[in-house]
Amino acid sequence: MRNQAFDRHASLVVLIVDDVPENLAVLHDALDESGYTVLVANNGAAALERARQTIPDVILLDALMPGMDGFETCRRLRADSATRIIPVIFMTGLTETEHVVAAFSAGGTDYVTKPVRQSEVLARIGAHVQTARLMKQARSALDAFGNAVLAVTPHDGRIVWQTPLARQWMQAYFGDDGDAATPAALAAWLAGLGAGAAPQPLTVIRGAARLVFNAPDMRSGEQWMIVLREESDTARVQALMALFRLTQRESEVLHWVIQGKTNRDIGDILGMSPRTVNKHLEHVFEKLGVETRTAAATLATNKMRSSG
Repeated sequence: MRNQAFDRHASLVVLIVDDVPENLAVLHDALDESGYTVLVANNGAAALERARQTIPDVILLDALMPGMDGFETCRRLRADSATRIIPVIFMTGLTETEHVVAAFSAGGTDYVTKPVRQSEVLARIGAHVQTARLMKQARSALDAFGNAVLAVTPHDGRIVWQTPLARQWMQAYFGDDGDAATPAALAAWLAGLGAGAAPQPLTVIRGAARLVFNAPDMRSGEQWMIVLREESDTARVQALMALFRLTQRESEVLHWVIQGKTNRDIGDILGMSPRTVNKHLEHVFEKLGVETRTAAATLATNKMRSSG
């Protein structure tokens, strides 16, 4: 048996975790002959490291191992945003109800009993891998259309899964906290929603950019889908220029009018006199076909929303 190097895209990857070499050898050969790329680990710590490095398509996990057992290993896999969506199939000789419940409580997807029947293992792996792949494709499709989404459990705000784009933004705005756990600002916002607060967006600011969280549907008691949108002053100015054929200065003035700034405020921000700001604003009114600041802000905001 060899712990082979592999091409991650060549075949489906299975990680087997068992402290008994004979068990590893039998399963390795059966899966290898069936076309899977097989990785192995003989303890919980090694399994966690291997899973995070390679993100296998499914994990076969022995329930009883010295040191960190399979139940604790699974709990740690589920606590890590990088590995929590991987299907975990427990292998156990423990068929009592309490042990089956423990496996599922730890986050297990399924279980098979020892001695393991190869045909059963292959059938279970095939079913769970197919489901996981379909879910992964759906999440990637969300990203492809510019929709960054994460799912959280309502009762504790734990992030269950997130699309690649959502993970990228979470890490950019929250650093390591955005990958390991639910950041404090997001957790507080989710707790407020769970307490019945009106679903107002959460905005996290980083320099000139903003990450906006929305909860469009909170009817499910199992998972809430949170939609993320990144905004920036530069992107808004460019959008206003394209939508209304404004000059860059006119777009910048309109952008800050939308933010509720006065002419004096805008002058301070853009480095011009309030009188010059007013001149630009007159041109904006003419191009938008409106007569007031409120009308200009409302029209521009609605147009950007509909075009997005």
